[in-house]
Amino acid sequence: MKRILALACALAVSTGAVAQLYKWVDKDGRVTYSDQPPPSLQSKQLNLGSSLPAAPQRSALARDKELEKSRLDAKEKSKVADEAGKKAQVDQENCTRAKAYLRTMTDGGRITTYDEKGERILMDDKQIEVERAKAQKDVDEACKAS
Repeated sequence: MKRILALACALAVSTGAVAQLYKWVDKDGRVTYSDQPPPSLQSKQLNLGSSLPAAPQRSALARDKELEKSRLDAKEKSKVADEAGKKAQVDQENCTRAKAYLRTMTDGGRITTYDEKGERILMDDKQIEVERAKAQKDVDEACKAS
């Protein structure tokens, strides 16, 4: 009994070569395991596969391609992160500018603008109110993510 248990444990632990194994009961009623079939007795062929799947063997070229692909993926992720960072910085600058313009329109005082001829003109109260509403809308849009 101990031999059978030892043989079963050895077969379970070994993951190297997988060979054919035969099992049969001899005339005394003992169960025997062997890699050779018995010459005269009926035996059962056991199929022992590894409990862990064998890792597929990859060539050096396949490993190089996989490594290059992972490098390209990392480079692409880095590029996307950089672009996202730049976009966030531009959005923050736009928000700051919009707030400054709104502050200018809200503080009051003399506000000038330029006409189509390039001449400087003073804005009246109605024009300032329209620009203030427009500036508030710009702040709302530019600063919505902040």
